[in-house]
Formats: sequence, structure tokens, C-alpha cells
Amino acid sequence: MSSTHFGFESVDEQDKARHVRGVFDSVATKYDVMNDLMSGGLHRAWKAYTVMVANLREGSKVLDIAGGTGDLALAFSKKVGASGCVVHTDINEAMLSVGRSRLIDKGVLLPTLVCDAEQLPFPDAHFDVVSVAFGLRNMTHKDAALREMCRVLKPGGRLLVLEFSRVAKPLTKAYDWYSFKVLPNLGKLVAGDDASYRYLAESIRMHPGQEELKTLMKQCGFGHVDYHNMTGGIVALHVGIKC
Repeated sequence: MSSTHFGFESVDEQDKARHVRGVFDSVATKYDVMNDLMSGGLHRAWKAYTVMVANLREGSKVLDIAGGTGDLALAFSKKVGASGCVVHTDINEAMLSVGRSRLIDKGVLLPTLVCDAEQLPFPDAHFDVVSVAFGLRNMTHKDAALREMCRVLKPGGRLLVLEFSRVAKPLTKAYDWYSFKVLPNLGKLVAGDDASYRYLAESIRMHPGQEELKTLMKQCGFGHVDYHNMTGGIVALHVGIKC
């Protein structure tokens, strides 16, 4: 039986999704509060930049993968207008439920469904833009997920991968201290869960760096890939164009 990483731990491939689901079931109701606290509100700027780079027009079709509490889906929906469509998806039902309720509270009703990024239930060449924010690192087979994202994009469509990445070397020591000392304690205090935020810190270290992810995206069918570092490389936005 093949194994994969769950943070720094090695688990059976078939069990990773269950472990990840447990993490997000635990933190779903406090996810937005923790995002603000962990990033000092910077996650809002990272997402706003992602929406700008998406360059959406009225009538565009967008697939938001690992859409969670709906930040990007809401922002995208304002850009595509009534003639467009934003599909809000996540593999985790608890996260999706929080997101759906949040969108409805804001008067926005979007197609919302639980689905696995490695087996997307959409036809070929269907979307203008696919986005995945802070979700790719949790996927068991990143290559399979990226190929699926490429498949459902129209030719010339773009994939936006917003994800934690490799921080600039001068920041490494401070960032490690914050990640492994401060984050778990913050998670315990606010969400009553230190283990999930320890996993967060570990999963970031196991995720491909900027150049590695760029290479992987090219191998998975994207003709042109570029990335934009933000906040000293704590986060990077990778943009892949389907030929």
C-alpha cells in the first residue's frame, strides 16, 4: 500500500483525505477568525490580488476549488455578473456548509457542491478560470488534481493557485518560530485545536516550492506558468495558462 505525507507524518494514501477532513471539520466554524489572526488580515490582500489577476469579465464561468468559506467565490461572483457563473466547491462538507451559509447571508446564491479535485464532475473545456486557494497542499495526488483542473479549462483559460510557499531566506528563522510556536497556541486559544494548526505549519513545509510547483503545473498540461510572490514568499500565486 502506498504512503504519503500528512504534515510530517507518513500515512496510507487512501487515509490522507480522511485525516485532512478531520482537520477542517475541527476548524470550520473558526476558520475565518483564525485566518484574520494568523495573517494579520493579509489573506484579504492576497485574495484581492488573485481576483485582480483573474481578470474576469461579465459572463465568465469560474470554478472555485477548495472554496471553503466562500471569500473568492463571493468576489468572483461580483465580477462575472448575472450572465456568468461561479461554482463553489470543496471536498469538506463542513467547510462548504459554512461558506454556503455565509454567501446566502450576503444575498448570493451560487451552485455549491462537495467534490474531489482529483475527479472533477465537469465536462472538458467548460470554465474560463479555475481557482484553488490554500487547498492544493492538502491534496493527496497534486498531479492528478492539476490535470483535472487543466481538463475542465477552456483553451486559453487560466488556473490560479494561491498557496503558502517558500519564504525568503532572511525570514526563515522568524517564520519557523511563528509557525511552530505561535500558531498552535493561537489555534488552541481561539479554536480549541492546536493539532490542526501544527498540521498547517507542517503541510506548508511539505508542499512544493515556487519553482517546483511551476514545473509540476507545466508537466500537467499548462503551456505557460508564472508565479507572483507575496509577503516575502510566505504566499505565492501561480498562474497557469492552458494551451
